Amino acid sequence: MQSFKRKSPEEILKSIYELHRGRLKVYVGAVNGSGKTYHMLREGQMLKSEGIDVVLCAVSTLQRPETVEQLAGLERIPSIHWKQDGIEKKDLNLDALVRRNPEVVLVDGLAHANREGAPFPTRLEDIHYLLGHGISVITTVNIYELRGMTELVQKLVGIEVKDTVPEGTLELADEVRLIDVSPETLLQRLAAGHLRNIPDKAVFNRGNLGVLRELALRWMAEGVNDTLEKHREEQGLIGAAGVAERILVSAQYHWNGSIYVRRGQQIARRLNGDLLVVTFVNPRRKLSPEATTFKRSLTQLSEKVGAEFAEISLPSRRMLPRALVRYALEHRVTRIVLGHSKQTWLQELWQGSIVGDILKQTKNVDIFVVADRAETEGERILPAKTREEHGAAEPYRRLSEAEVEQQIGRIRRGRFKVYIGAAPGVGKTYTMLREGNDLRKKGIDVRIGLLETHGRDETAAQVGSLPSFPRAVLDYRGTKLEEMDTAAILAGNPEVVLVDELAHTNMPGSKHKKRYEDVLEILEAGISVISTMNVQHLESLNDAVEQITGVRVRETVPDFILRQADEVELIDVAPKALQQRMREGKIYAMDKVDQALGNFFKTGNLIALRELALRELADEVDERLESWQRRSPLRGGANREEVIFVGVTLSSGAERLVRRGFRIAYRLKANWHVFYRHNGSGLTPLEQERLQALEKLTRRLGGTFEMQKGPRTRKLGEALVRRADELGSTQLILGQSGRTRWQRLWRGEVIAPLLRQARHMDILVVADFDPSAQIKKDVLPFSTE
Repeated sequence: MQSFKRKSPEEILKSIYELHRGRLKVYVGAVNGSGKTYHMLREGQMLKSEGIDVVLCAVSTLQRPETVEQLAGLERIPSIHWKQDGIEKKDLNLDALVRRNPEVVLVDGLAHANREGAPFPTRLEDIHYLLGHGISVITTVNIYELRGMTELVQKLVGIEVKDTVPEGTLELADEVRLIDVSPETLLQRLAAGHLRNIPDKAVFNRGNLGVLRELALRWMAEGVNDTLEKHREEQGLIGAAGVAERILVSAQYHWNGSIYVRRGQQIARRLNGDLLVVTFVNPRRKLSPEATTFKRSLTQLSEKVGAEFAEISLPSRRMLPRALVRYALEHRVTRIVLGHSKQTWLQELWQGSIVGDILKQTKNVDIFVVADRAETEGERILPAKTREEHGAAEPYRRLSEAEVEQQIGRIRRGRFKVYIGAAPGVGKTYTMLREGNDLRKKGIDVRIGLLETHGRDETAAQVGSLPSFPRAVLDYRGTKLEEMDTAAILAGNPEVVLVDELAHTNMPGSKHKKRYEDVLEILEAGISVISTMNVQHLESLNDAVEQITGVRVRETVPDFILRQADEVELIDVAPKALQQRMREGKIYAMDKVDQALGNFFKTGNLIALRELALRELADEVDERLESWQRRSPLRGGANREEVIFVGVTLSSGAERLVRRGFRIAYRLKANWHVFYRHNGSGLTPLEQERLQALEKLTRRLGGTFEMQKGPRTRKLGEALVRRADELGSTQLILGQSGRTRWQRLWRGEVIAPLLRQARHMDILVVADFDPSAQIKKDVLPFSTE
């Protein structure tokens, strides 16, 4: 949204300066060998083919074959060579570069420190000098060379970094792109001898590589989130964007305030979200000595756990729900954490229910009510670890016949690799084909099972010498349609098959309904598969994607498919670069470009989807790290046996609750159940269809589904709590009530009495998404101290 506000003289001068200044692009990797230099040189080749004047200087290929190939035809400006501790170093020849005056220069090692007596002490300053002369720069850096990351990296993996770049350096770049590579790929490159001059080979074990990879993904996601928030502010949008989690704890200056903050910290860590703490005080009343002590304790705890603390003046308790909801919207909160009410039914009727009033007013914000376990467990709610640790004798335990069969199945199964992207056109298929050609050069039998180039010339050119299996032709209502010929692939028995678009729905008459089912059959036959998909096709993210884009994605892949993959790699592209590809006709036909840019490919959508992909893969890496190393993940461990209970109706929002239940259970490594109680007579055909759809979704995501029939009752909440207790549930998940005031009077309340009856368990009330939710101007203003 363009502003009509007149620019100041300073803003005009800045805009004119930026017209003359060169552009800066940075490739970021987790570690040496990620492929940053390869991608930088490949982009240089692409720019040269488009008529851009490109040169390179101080680029180190380390004689990696794939990287050396990308040097062909690129002009090299000789660098200045020198040695430090016997190691050869290269400095930029600034005078030669400025005399040559290219449009773009490719430079390795953003964190490089120059020789003594050089014009500038660091390469970063060299690059700024070139940018000031109108020369654009494309360069590379590792995540551990960012000064804000060095201490954390040293603590986690033991890397001591000498040369770094200051915090905030990459915020000055016009474009930053992450090169994501799995630990398996890096270890294969190391074993093949393609990684030379590695500073610290001790870092090259799967665990350390996984930690560095996760740090890179999370760092990148935070940067993208900052961009998204800035974009939303420019668009006049408020509230959560549907990607990053922000947890708000509402506490009082009371002994249980610290319990709620600790619980909020657990949630924020597990969701990798920001934590905020807010308290409300009456400005007309002076704090008691006891409350003053609790305030000091609460502020210290908030600082300790890294939470943003705010104290808000509020003259009346009845104003609290509206003030809390407004604060949540203004601070883009996704979940409010607070305690169960201690009030009786009569007290709530007389004084009002804070939780009830919050639920009536909030939009797009979940409400998490912390269990009151003081009666059964004392005041402590942070339980000890219960995860089983295997002892030293574990390798000597004899496997059962079933375990032996399972292990044999894993050995025989083909390897499965997935390239995932934030949107169409990022280069997933291109990269898959490039890897296929690399494997074929090594003598591996690689064939194309199914390829969709979508008319993209760059992608089609990557097919090279790869042979393809002919497609199967199906007759559907008199029309000839083509699908992947799974039977032919199994008969041909290649070592590796490339299969595009994993989420594709097969035509009627195919053996399997979904392409991922074909892939599973191929893997079971011992054939390895490399495939592609976009993050919006992941089943459990369906609601988040709809919230971001307004589009309900119909073709999805169950989350377990991604977890079965031996490797998952993200293809990261900045939104502006993706939109430019779109405008050049490299993604869709030119007649569809304007429509795409005005809908799915809008800047805000692409930024949010990019962040979603980064965060989702970071969580996936974190789960694998915990599995590999049997240690607490970076997000914090799931320290207690949790059982998740999801109560659903047959409303249109039921699938949303099922998917939320799965995501929570997966993060907590918990068993989860979906429960529907049918009151009254038999099911109508429409109700039966809805019930089957919910059961199918639950089972596809790995949960158990149960329907209970009973007489019509106004006490539905009691039935839910009773069944949840029978299953040993620790967290109950519900949707916001859709009943009108008259329906509540006639059929009874559900959530309000349930909250009173289930004070012994955590309750999450999932908000209905309302894209038009705004802060109303008549909401009472308040001050923040």
